[in-house]
Amino acid sequence: MSQLGPVCRWDAGQTRSRWRSIATAGVLVWAVVASAALTPHGATATAQPVVDGISIPVDHGPPQTDHLGAARYLKTHPNAAPAGTNDFDCEPDAAHPRPVVLAHGTDSSAYSDWAAIGPVLARAGFCVFALNYGGKPGEESFGTEDIWASSAQIGAFVDAVLAATGARQVDLVGFSQGANVTRYWINKLGGASKVGHWVGLASPTYGGIMYGIVPVANYVPGLFTVFELATSTAAVQQAAGSPFIEALNAGGDTVPGVRYTTIGSRVDEMIQPFDNIAVRGAGATNLAIQDLCPANLTGHFHTVYEPFVHQLLVNTLDPEHATAPVCAPVALGTGIAEVVLAAHS
Repeated sequence: MSQLGPVCRWDAGQTRSRWRSIATAGVLVWAVVASAALTPHGATATAQPVVDGISIPVDHGPPQTDHLGAARYLKTHPNAAPAGTNDFDCEPDAAHPRPVVLAHGTDSSAYSDWAAIGPVLARAGFCVFALNYGGKPGEESFGTEDIWASSAQIGAFVDAVLAATGARQVDLVGFSQGANVTRYWINKLGGASKVGHWVGLASPTYGGIMYGIVPVANYVPGLFTVFELATSTAAVQQAAGSPFIEALNAGGDTVPGVRYTTIGSRVDEMIQPFDNIAVRGAGATNLAIQDLCPANLTGHFHTVYEPFVHQLLVNTLDPEHATAPVCAPVALGTGIAEVVLAAHS
């Protein structure tokens, strides 16, 4: 699959000078972003429940180009689903035998994170499904609650997709927290036999230090409590060295029978050091956006809205029909302002 470029050799030292130049601004950005959800204030989730903590959005909304557009649409369409997703009458074909299940990130929703990628995968011929997991009843956002519980919810949704489509396996694509809860279900909760390929976009595989906040919190009593109050339980559970991250990777990052691919950025705003994104072990491939297109400085939040990443993902899931993605410049910090505005819209 030459179009996807080489398997990356993570080298944190290669990006050290970049991080020094943006670390100060990054602390301020993280403080603003972490204190708010991606879905708009005032929106309530009215999607159809499957099990406690899960809902399935069913009202197809238009494709979006950034989180802000998705947030504005959600404000008046709280049950919005990415176009082309959650058609439980969809029948997988021989070219795409495994349905694709999408798992969103922290303080977000299916539409917030997949309003661009969902339609791309559907047009490529996949049956595509996207759930809202890890939410409190009546809350306006998802992916905020206990990650162990959210991982089990992924399994319940996959079972529903398999039963509806008659497929033997799914491919799982997770963004940010979605990468960890899906991989935990595969590796630790018995999901491996039901999955052909796992793909993590901006995956916090080994957690992150979040511009130095996590190391400081480890030494300042009570700071993690303040951090959790400002963000969510799920956000704290993804810190480097947390019990969940340690449990997720205990005994190895991969299990036999599943292919694993990460697509990450050397300038990710949330996951540092950069090599915390990589999955190590048999069956693992790690792709860095900047190794394939140096001028593309897409970071964490913009990953799910970046066309270069969209084509990488389609190529990863359907290598027999791979098409080289178009390499075009993307400015450092693209998407951050939209996330902040979306949180306060």
